[in-house]
Amino acid sequence: MKSESMAMKSAATPNPVIRELPEHLVNQIAAGEVVERPFSVVKELVENSLDAQASEIVINIEAGGKRLIEIRDNGVGIPEDQLTLALSRHATSKIRSLDDLSRVMSKGFRGEALPSVASVSALTLQSKALDREDAYEVRVDQGVLSGPKPCVHPTGTTVRVQDLFFNVPARRKFLRQDTTEFMHIEKMVKRLALSHFNVAWRLIHNGKTIFDLSVANDRSSQEQRLARLLGPKFIQHAIWIEHDSADLRLQGWLALPAFSRSQRDLQFGFVNTRTVQDKLFSHAVKLGYRDVMFHGRHPAYVLYLSMPPSAVDVNAHPAKHEVRFRDSRRIHDFLRHSVEQALAQTTPGQQDTRFMPTDAASLGITSESSPVHSYAQNPATPGLSVQDAMHLYHGGGSGHAGSSFDSAITPQAHSASDLTAGASPGVTPRVAPGVLGHAIAQLHGIYILAQNEKGLVMVDMHAAHERILYEKMKQDFVDEKLNSQPLLVPQSMRVTPAEALRLETMRSECRTMGIEYDLSGPESVVIRAFPAILQRRFDPETLLRDLISENSEFENSELIETHIDLIIATMACHAAVRANHQLSIPEMNDLLRNMENTERADQCNHGRPTWTELPLDTLDKIFLRGQ
Repeated sequence: MKSESMAMKSAATPNPVIRELPEHLVNQIAAGEVVERPFSVVKELVENSLDAQASEIVINIEAGGKRLIEIRDNGVGIPEDQLTLALSRHATSKIRSLDDLSRVMSKGFRGEALPSVASVSALTLQSKALDREDAYEVRVDQGVLSGPKPCVHPTGTTVRVQDLFFNVPARRKFLRQDTTEFMHIEKMVKRLALSHFNVAWRLIHNGKTIFDLSVANDRSSQEQRLARLLGPKFIQHAIWIEHDSADLRLQGWLALPAFSRSQRDLQFGFVNTRTVQDKLFSHAVKLGYRDVMFHGRHPAYVLYLSMPPSAVDVNAHPAKHEVRFRDSRRIHDFLRHSVEQALAQTTPGQQDTRFMPTDAASLGITSESSPVHSYAQNPATPGLSVQDAMHLYHGGGSGHAGSSFDSAITPQAHSASDLTAGASPGVTPRVAPGVLGHAIAQLHGIYILAQNEKGLVMVDMHAAHERILYEKMKQDFVDEKLNSQPLLVPQSMRVTPAEALRLETMRSECRTMGIEYDLSGPESVVIRAFPAILQRRFDPETLLRDLISENSEFENSELIETHIDLIIATMACHAAVRANHQLSIPEMNDLLRNMENTERADQCNHGRPTWTELPLDTLDKIFLRGQ
């Protein structure tokens, strides 16, 4: 009975035989990896055009890419004898040796791209090589390759892909509506246009030109391109950043915190001109905004990181969205501190119009609204001591809103010349005096109205004072270091062997943050001390586990600093002068002078602007003067 069942089983499932797959099936399997949807085809073909040194690329799309994808470039082209080879799997002009894989500078080298696309569409490839007189074309239809044969074509290459997935109905069925598929294409082309200013781009959908961008070789024309692609408000609120450190370089535009977003739709990061959506990159930039971004909001930026090709693996992700850095901690710290330093310079008086688009007026941008800041280290600003703020925060003092203000900005006797010049006794201005002018009055107990040489200045006194206190209190914490306080009862926690190993490597870093612990076994940890400021608000075990998690993902952690910053921000908010507290003219002028000498004073701790300016020419227009 047993032998009979075994015989039946053997007959039903014969031993599998290993066979080599037919070429067309191999290509279709590869197409499943390379060709996810129409935008995947566009990406592969456009990146080939970029690697062919094209300075002009035209992308013509019909029906969201389902009916037609046509990419035309003016690159170096493909000689007649290589056209057929270009449609062979694993054939490429970009990689010649194993060493090339460790320093990839091309946008891609997947030799199966063209043959894979051809296996699921009707593909025509036309090209004229730079050093040849004649142009040729090859075609692939129903898996059959024909040509090459002569054609009329300028120097460069055109790839025409028609009826995508016509022979793979299951894949075609899962494509979205035409508008959705084209949206993915447009977003991808937009990213490429932002990373290649030396290329002219034209995107067409169903005969309609979506955008037509000329080459942008200078800062002004580049900002015009950004305004066209991201909207004029982005560049209106952007600052330029440029920071070098050894072999690393970061350039680009950071939107001021007041331009924060509810989603991550305006975050563009590039590594060696390659567009990436990398967690380490975005996390580092987000931390750079930590002191000025309201909770739940997201920064907007266009940033370009340049580094040696050998220091980054661009093939860590199948779609090349993410990269792997050989020294991820160094890159993370470099990105974070570069952004942090740039945003620290957003102080009143650092505005400049050098980087405004030349046609700013046509974009609806005024020169006064484009704050571009220079870099300088800020001296410490007199303000509320940490002890005083802690006392106020925990309910000490009289509770009068003005008491904290008085301790931060001491009323002084000012002469008329002092106020006009913007000088405040006891404070050395970091910028040209008179940037915020001299105080005239207090509006509705909330705003300070001041006059400078350009016109009127209005300051939100609570927001401005909050920033002054926060920066001072934070600096005091840095100067005094984190006070580690022993726990009354040491707290034990169970960990995995991997977590224990991570804690061992984190020990020195945790000690600098005021956390002390012992590994009492391979899976046991005893927490003995914790920062005093955190003990009443956080469970040490929970916070330490969060530290392990963040350290594992990014090889470092700013979690403790983040929590402390939040507490200091709350303390500063509670201690700052409140609405309807009447200020004297000297007090208001002291606040203005402190703003001019405080980092990030253009916005409060929540990312709201602290001041605005109404120029005289704007006032003249309002009252029709000179008309």
